[in-house]
Amino acid sequence: MKFTINKLDTQSKARAGEITTDHGKILTPIFMPVGTGGTVKAVQQPQLKDDIKAQIILGNTYHLFLRPGTDLLEKAGGLHKFMNWEGPILTDSGGYQVYSLADRRKIKEEGVAFSSHIDGSKHVFTPERAIDIQRSIGADIIMALDECTPYPCDHKYAKTSMGMTHRWLQRCCTQFDATEGKYGYSQTLFPIVQGSVYKDLRIESAEFIAAQNREGNAIGGLSVGEPAEMMYEMTEVVCSILPHDKPRYLMGVGTPINILEGIASGVDMFDCVMPTRNARNGMLFTKNGIINIRNEKWKDDLSPIDPEGTSYVDQFYSKAYLRHLVISKEILGAQIATLHNLAFYLWLVTEARNKIIDGTFRQWKDAMVAKLGKRM
Repeated sequence: MKFTINKLDTQSKARAGEITTDHGKILTPIFMPVGTGGTVKAVQQPQLKDDIKAQIILGNTYHLFLRPGTDLLEKAGGLHKFMNWEGPILTDSGGYQVYSLADRRKIKEEGVAFSSHIDGSKHVFTPERAIDIQRSIGADIIMALDECTPYPCDHKYAKTSMGMTHRWLQRCCTQFDATEGKYGYSQTLFPIVQGSVYKDLRIESAEFIAAQNREGNAIGGLSVGEPAEMMYEMTEVVCSILPHDKPRYLMGVGTPINILEGIASGVDMFDCVMPTRNARNGMLFTKNGIINIRNEKWKDDLSPIDPEGTSYVDQFYSKAYLRHLVISKEILGAQIATLHNLAFYLWLVTEARNKIIDGTFRQWKDAMVAKLGKRM
C-alpha cells in the first residue's frame, strides 16, 4: 500500500491524498460504506460502484467469521470474489463487536472469549487468530485486535485496557509479519490508538502506535457516547502525533458534521453505519439538513426527494412516494433511502477533497456545518 499527499489545506490540518492498493486507488478523504457481513445493506455491488461511487467498503471479521465462515471464503477465493466486489476492502478486527456484546464475552490477556449471537457457540479471538481470520477474508487493509473502552470509564480502566491493546498489537504485528496473504495480493495492517477521553493516554497510545511504523494508523474508542467536542479534541491530539505521511482512519465516525470536523483535524478515512441504518428508518441526510421522511409534512409532497441530490433516486422519486414506501415498510423504501444517504456521504468527502485542492476548504466546511445539522 502506498499513500501520497496531493494537497494540504493552509487554514486547517485537512489534506487531500491518494491510497494505492492492489485492488485500486482511493482518493482521500474517503468514507467507507459498511458491509458488515459481505453486503452493504439494501445496495447491490454495481450500485455501490456506479451510482454511489464507493471506492472502498468495510467488512467485519466477527460477523464474517461466524457466517459464512472462513472455510467458504477461502473456497471462494476471498471476500472480494465471494461478493463480486473488485475494489479495496477494509476489515475491522471484530474488537468493537466483541465490545458491544458485553454480556457474551470475557476479556483476558490471551484474547477474547465470546458466545456467538447467532447460536451461542463458544469462540476465542486472540491477536494471532484475528490476523489469521483476516488473512482468510482477504481484505486489503486489516485491523489489529484491540479493546474498545466504553464511555464513560475511569482513567485506571482506560490505562489498563490501553496497555493490553498495545501488547495485543505487538502480537498482531508478529503474526502478520510471519504470514502471507492467501490470494496473490498484498495486505496492510493498521494499529489502533486507544486511551478513551484522557489526553495523557491518547498521547501515550499515539506515540506507541506511531513507533510501530506500519503503513497506516487508526483511531478507535471514540464516537461511543462521549460529547462531540471531546471526540474532536482527542482526534486533534492524536492526529498531531501520528505520522504525517501515512493515512489516518477515524473508526466508526459518524455524522456529516463529525466527518467534516475530522477532516479538518487531519483524518483521511471514515466509516459508520449511520447513513445506512438511519436510511432504513427514514432519515435522510442532505446538503441543507436532515429530513425525516416519515413526518406527515411530506405525505403530499410530490417534489423530488432532494432537488440538489447526488444520486439518480433524488430526482426520480418524490418525497411523497418515498414516505409511502417507508411507512408501508416496503423493501424499496429502504433501498432508495440507502442509495440517497450513501451517495450524499460520498459526495461530501469528494467535495471536501475538491475544496482542499482549490484552497477553500475551511470556509466551505464552516458553511456546511452550519446547515447539516438542521431538521427540515
